[in-house]
Amino acid sequence: MARCVNRVTLMGNLTRDVETKFTPANTAVGNFGMALNREWKTPNGETKEEVTFVDCEVWGKGAEILSKFVRKGSRLYVEGRLKLDTWKDKTDGSNRSKLKIVVEDFSFIDSPRSGGPGGPGGGGESHSEYDGGEPGGYSSAPEPVVRTNRGAPAPSAPLGDADIPF
Repeated sequence: MARCVNRVTLMGNLTRDVETKFTPANTAVGNFGMALNREWKTPNGETKEEVTFVDCEVWGKGAEILSKFVRKGSRLYVEGRLKLDTWKDKTDGSNRSKLKIVVEDFSFIDSPRSGGPGGPGGGGESHSEYDGGEPGGYSSAPEPVVRTNRGAPAPSAPLGDADIPF
């Protein structure tokens, strides 16, 4: 039987600051929203725009890093998976559900607040210090692992046109 794929890649702006709470086991859980803008031209040349709002959840060190370095309006690149939360409404007892993104990796697009050159998470750097995005999947690394280009080491010099294979 074929395996399923549940992978999401988004880049957009935070619609609110990261709200961080802690589980009884003292694991950080961060919640934030993202706005994803799409622009296109109609056949008559008119520019149209569509905005999609997405709720996101991030666990562990990722939640702590994001709550420290990004704010409403910050641009962020995230990778993760879809998760459907379901519950009963307290007022009328109806079944409710909400689709959200569980963030498993992220990159700062803007320089993060308090970052700057040489600071934590400079533009385009990726942070993935946990595995799986929810309790029980964390690595024992005490500090975040900084990666670029999906785990490849950061190039020592800027890439030029001749370095790109296509």
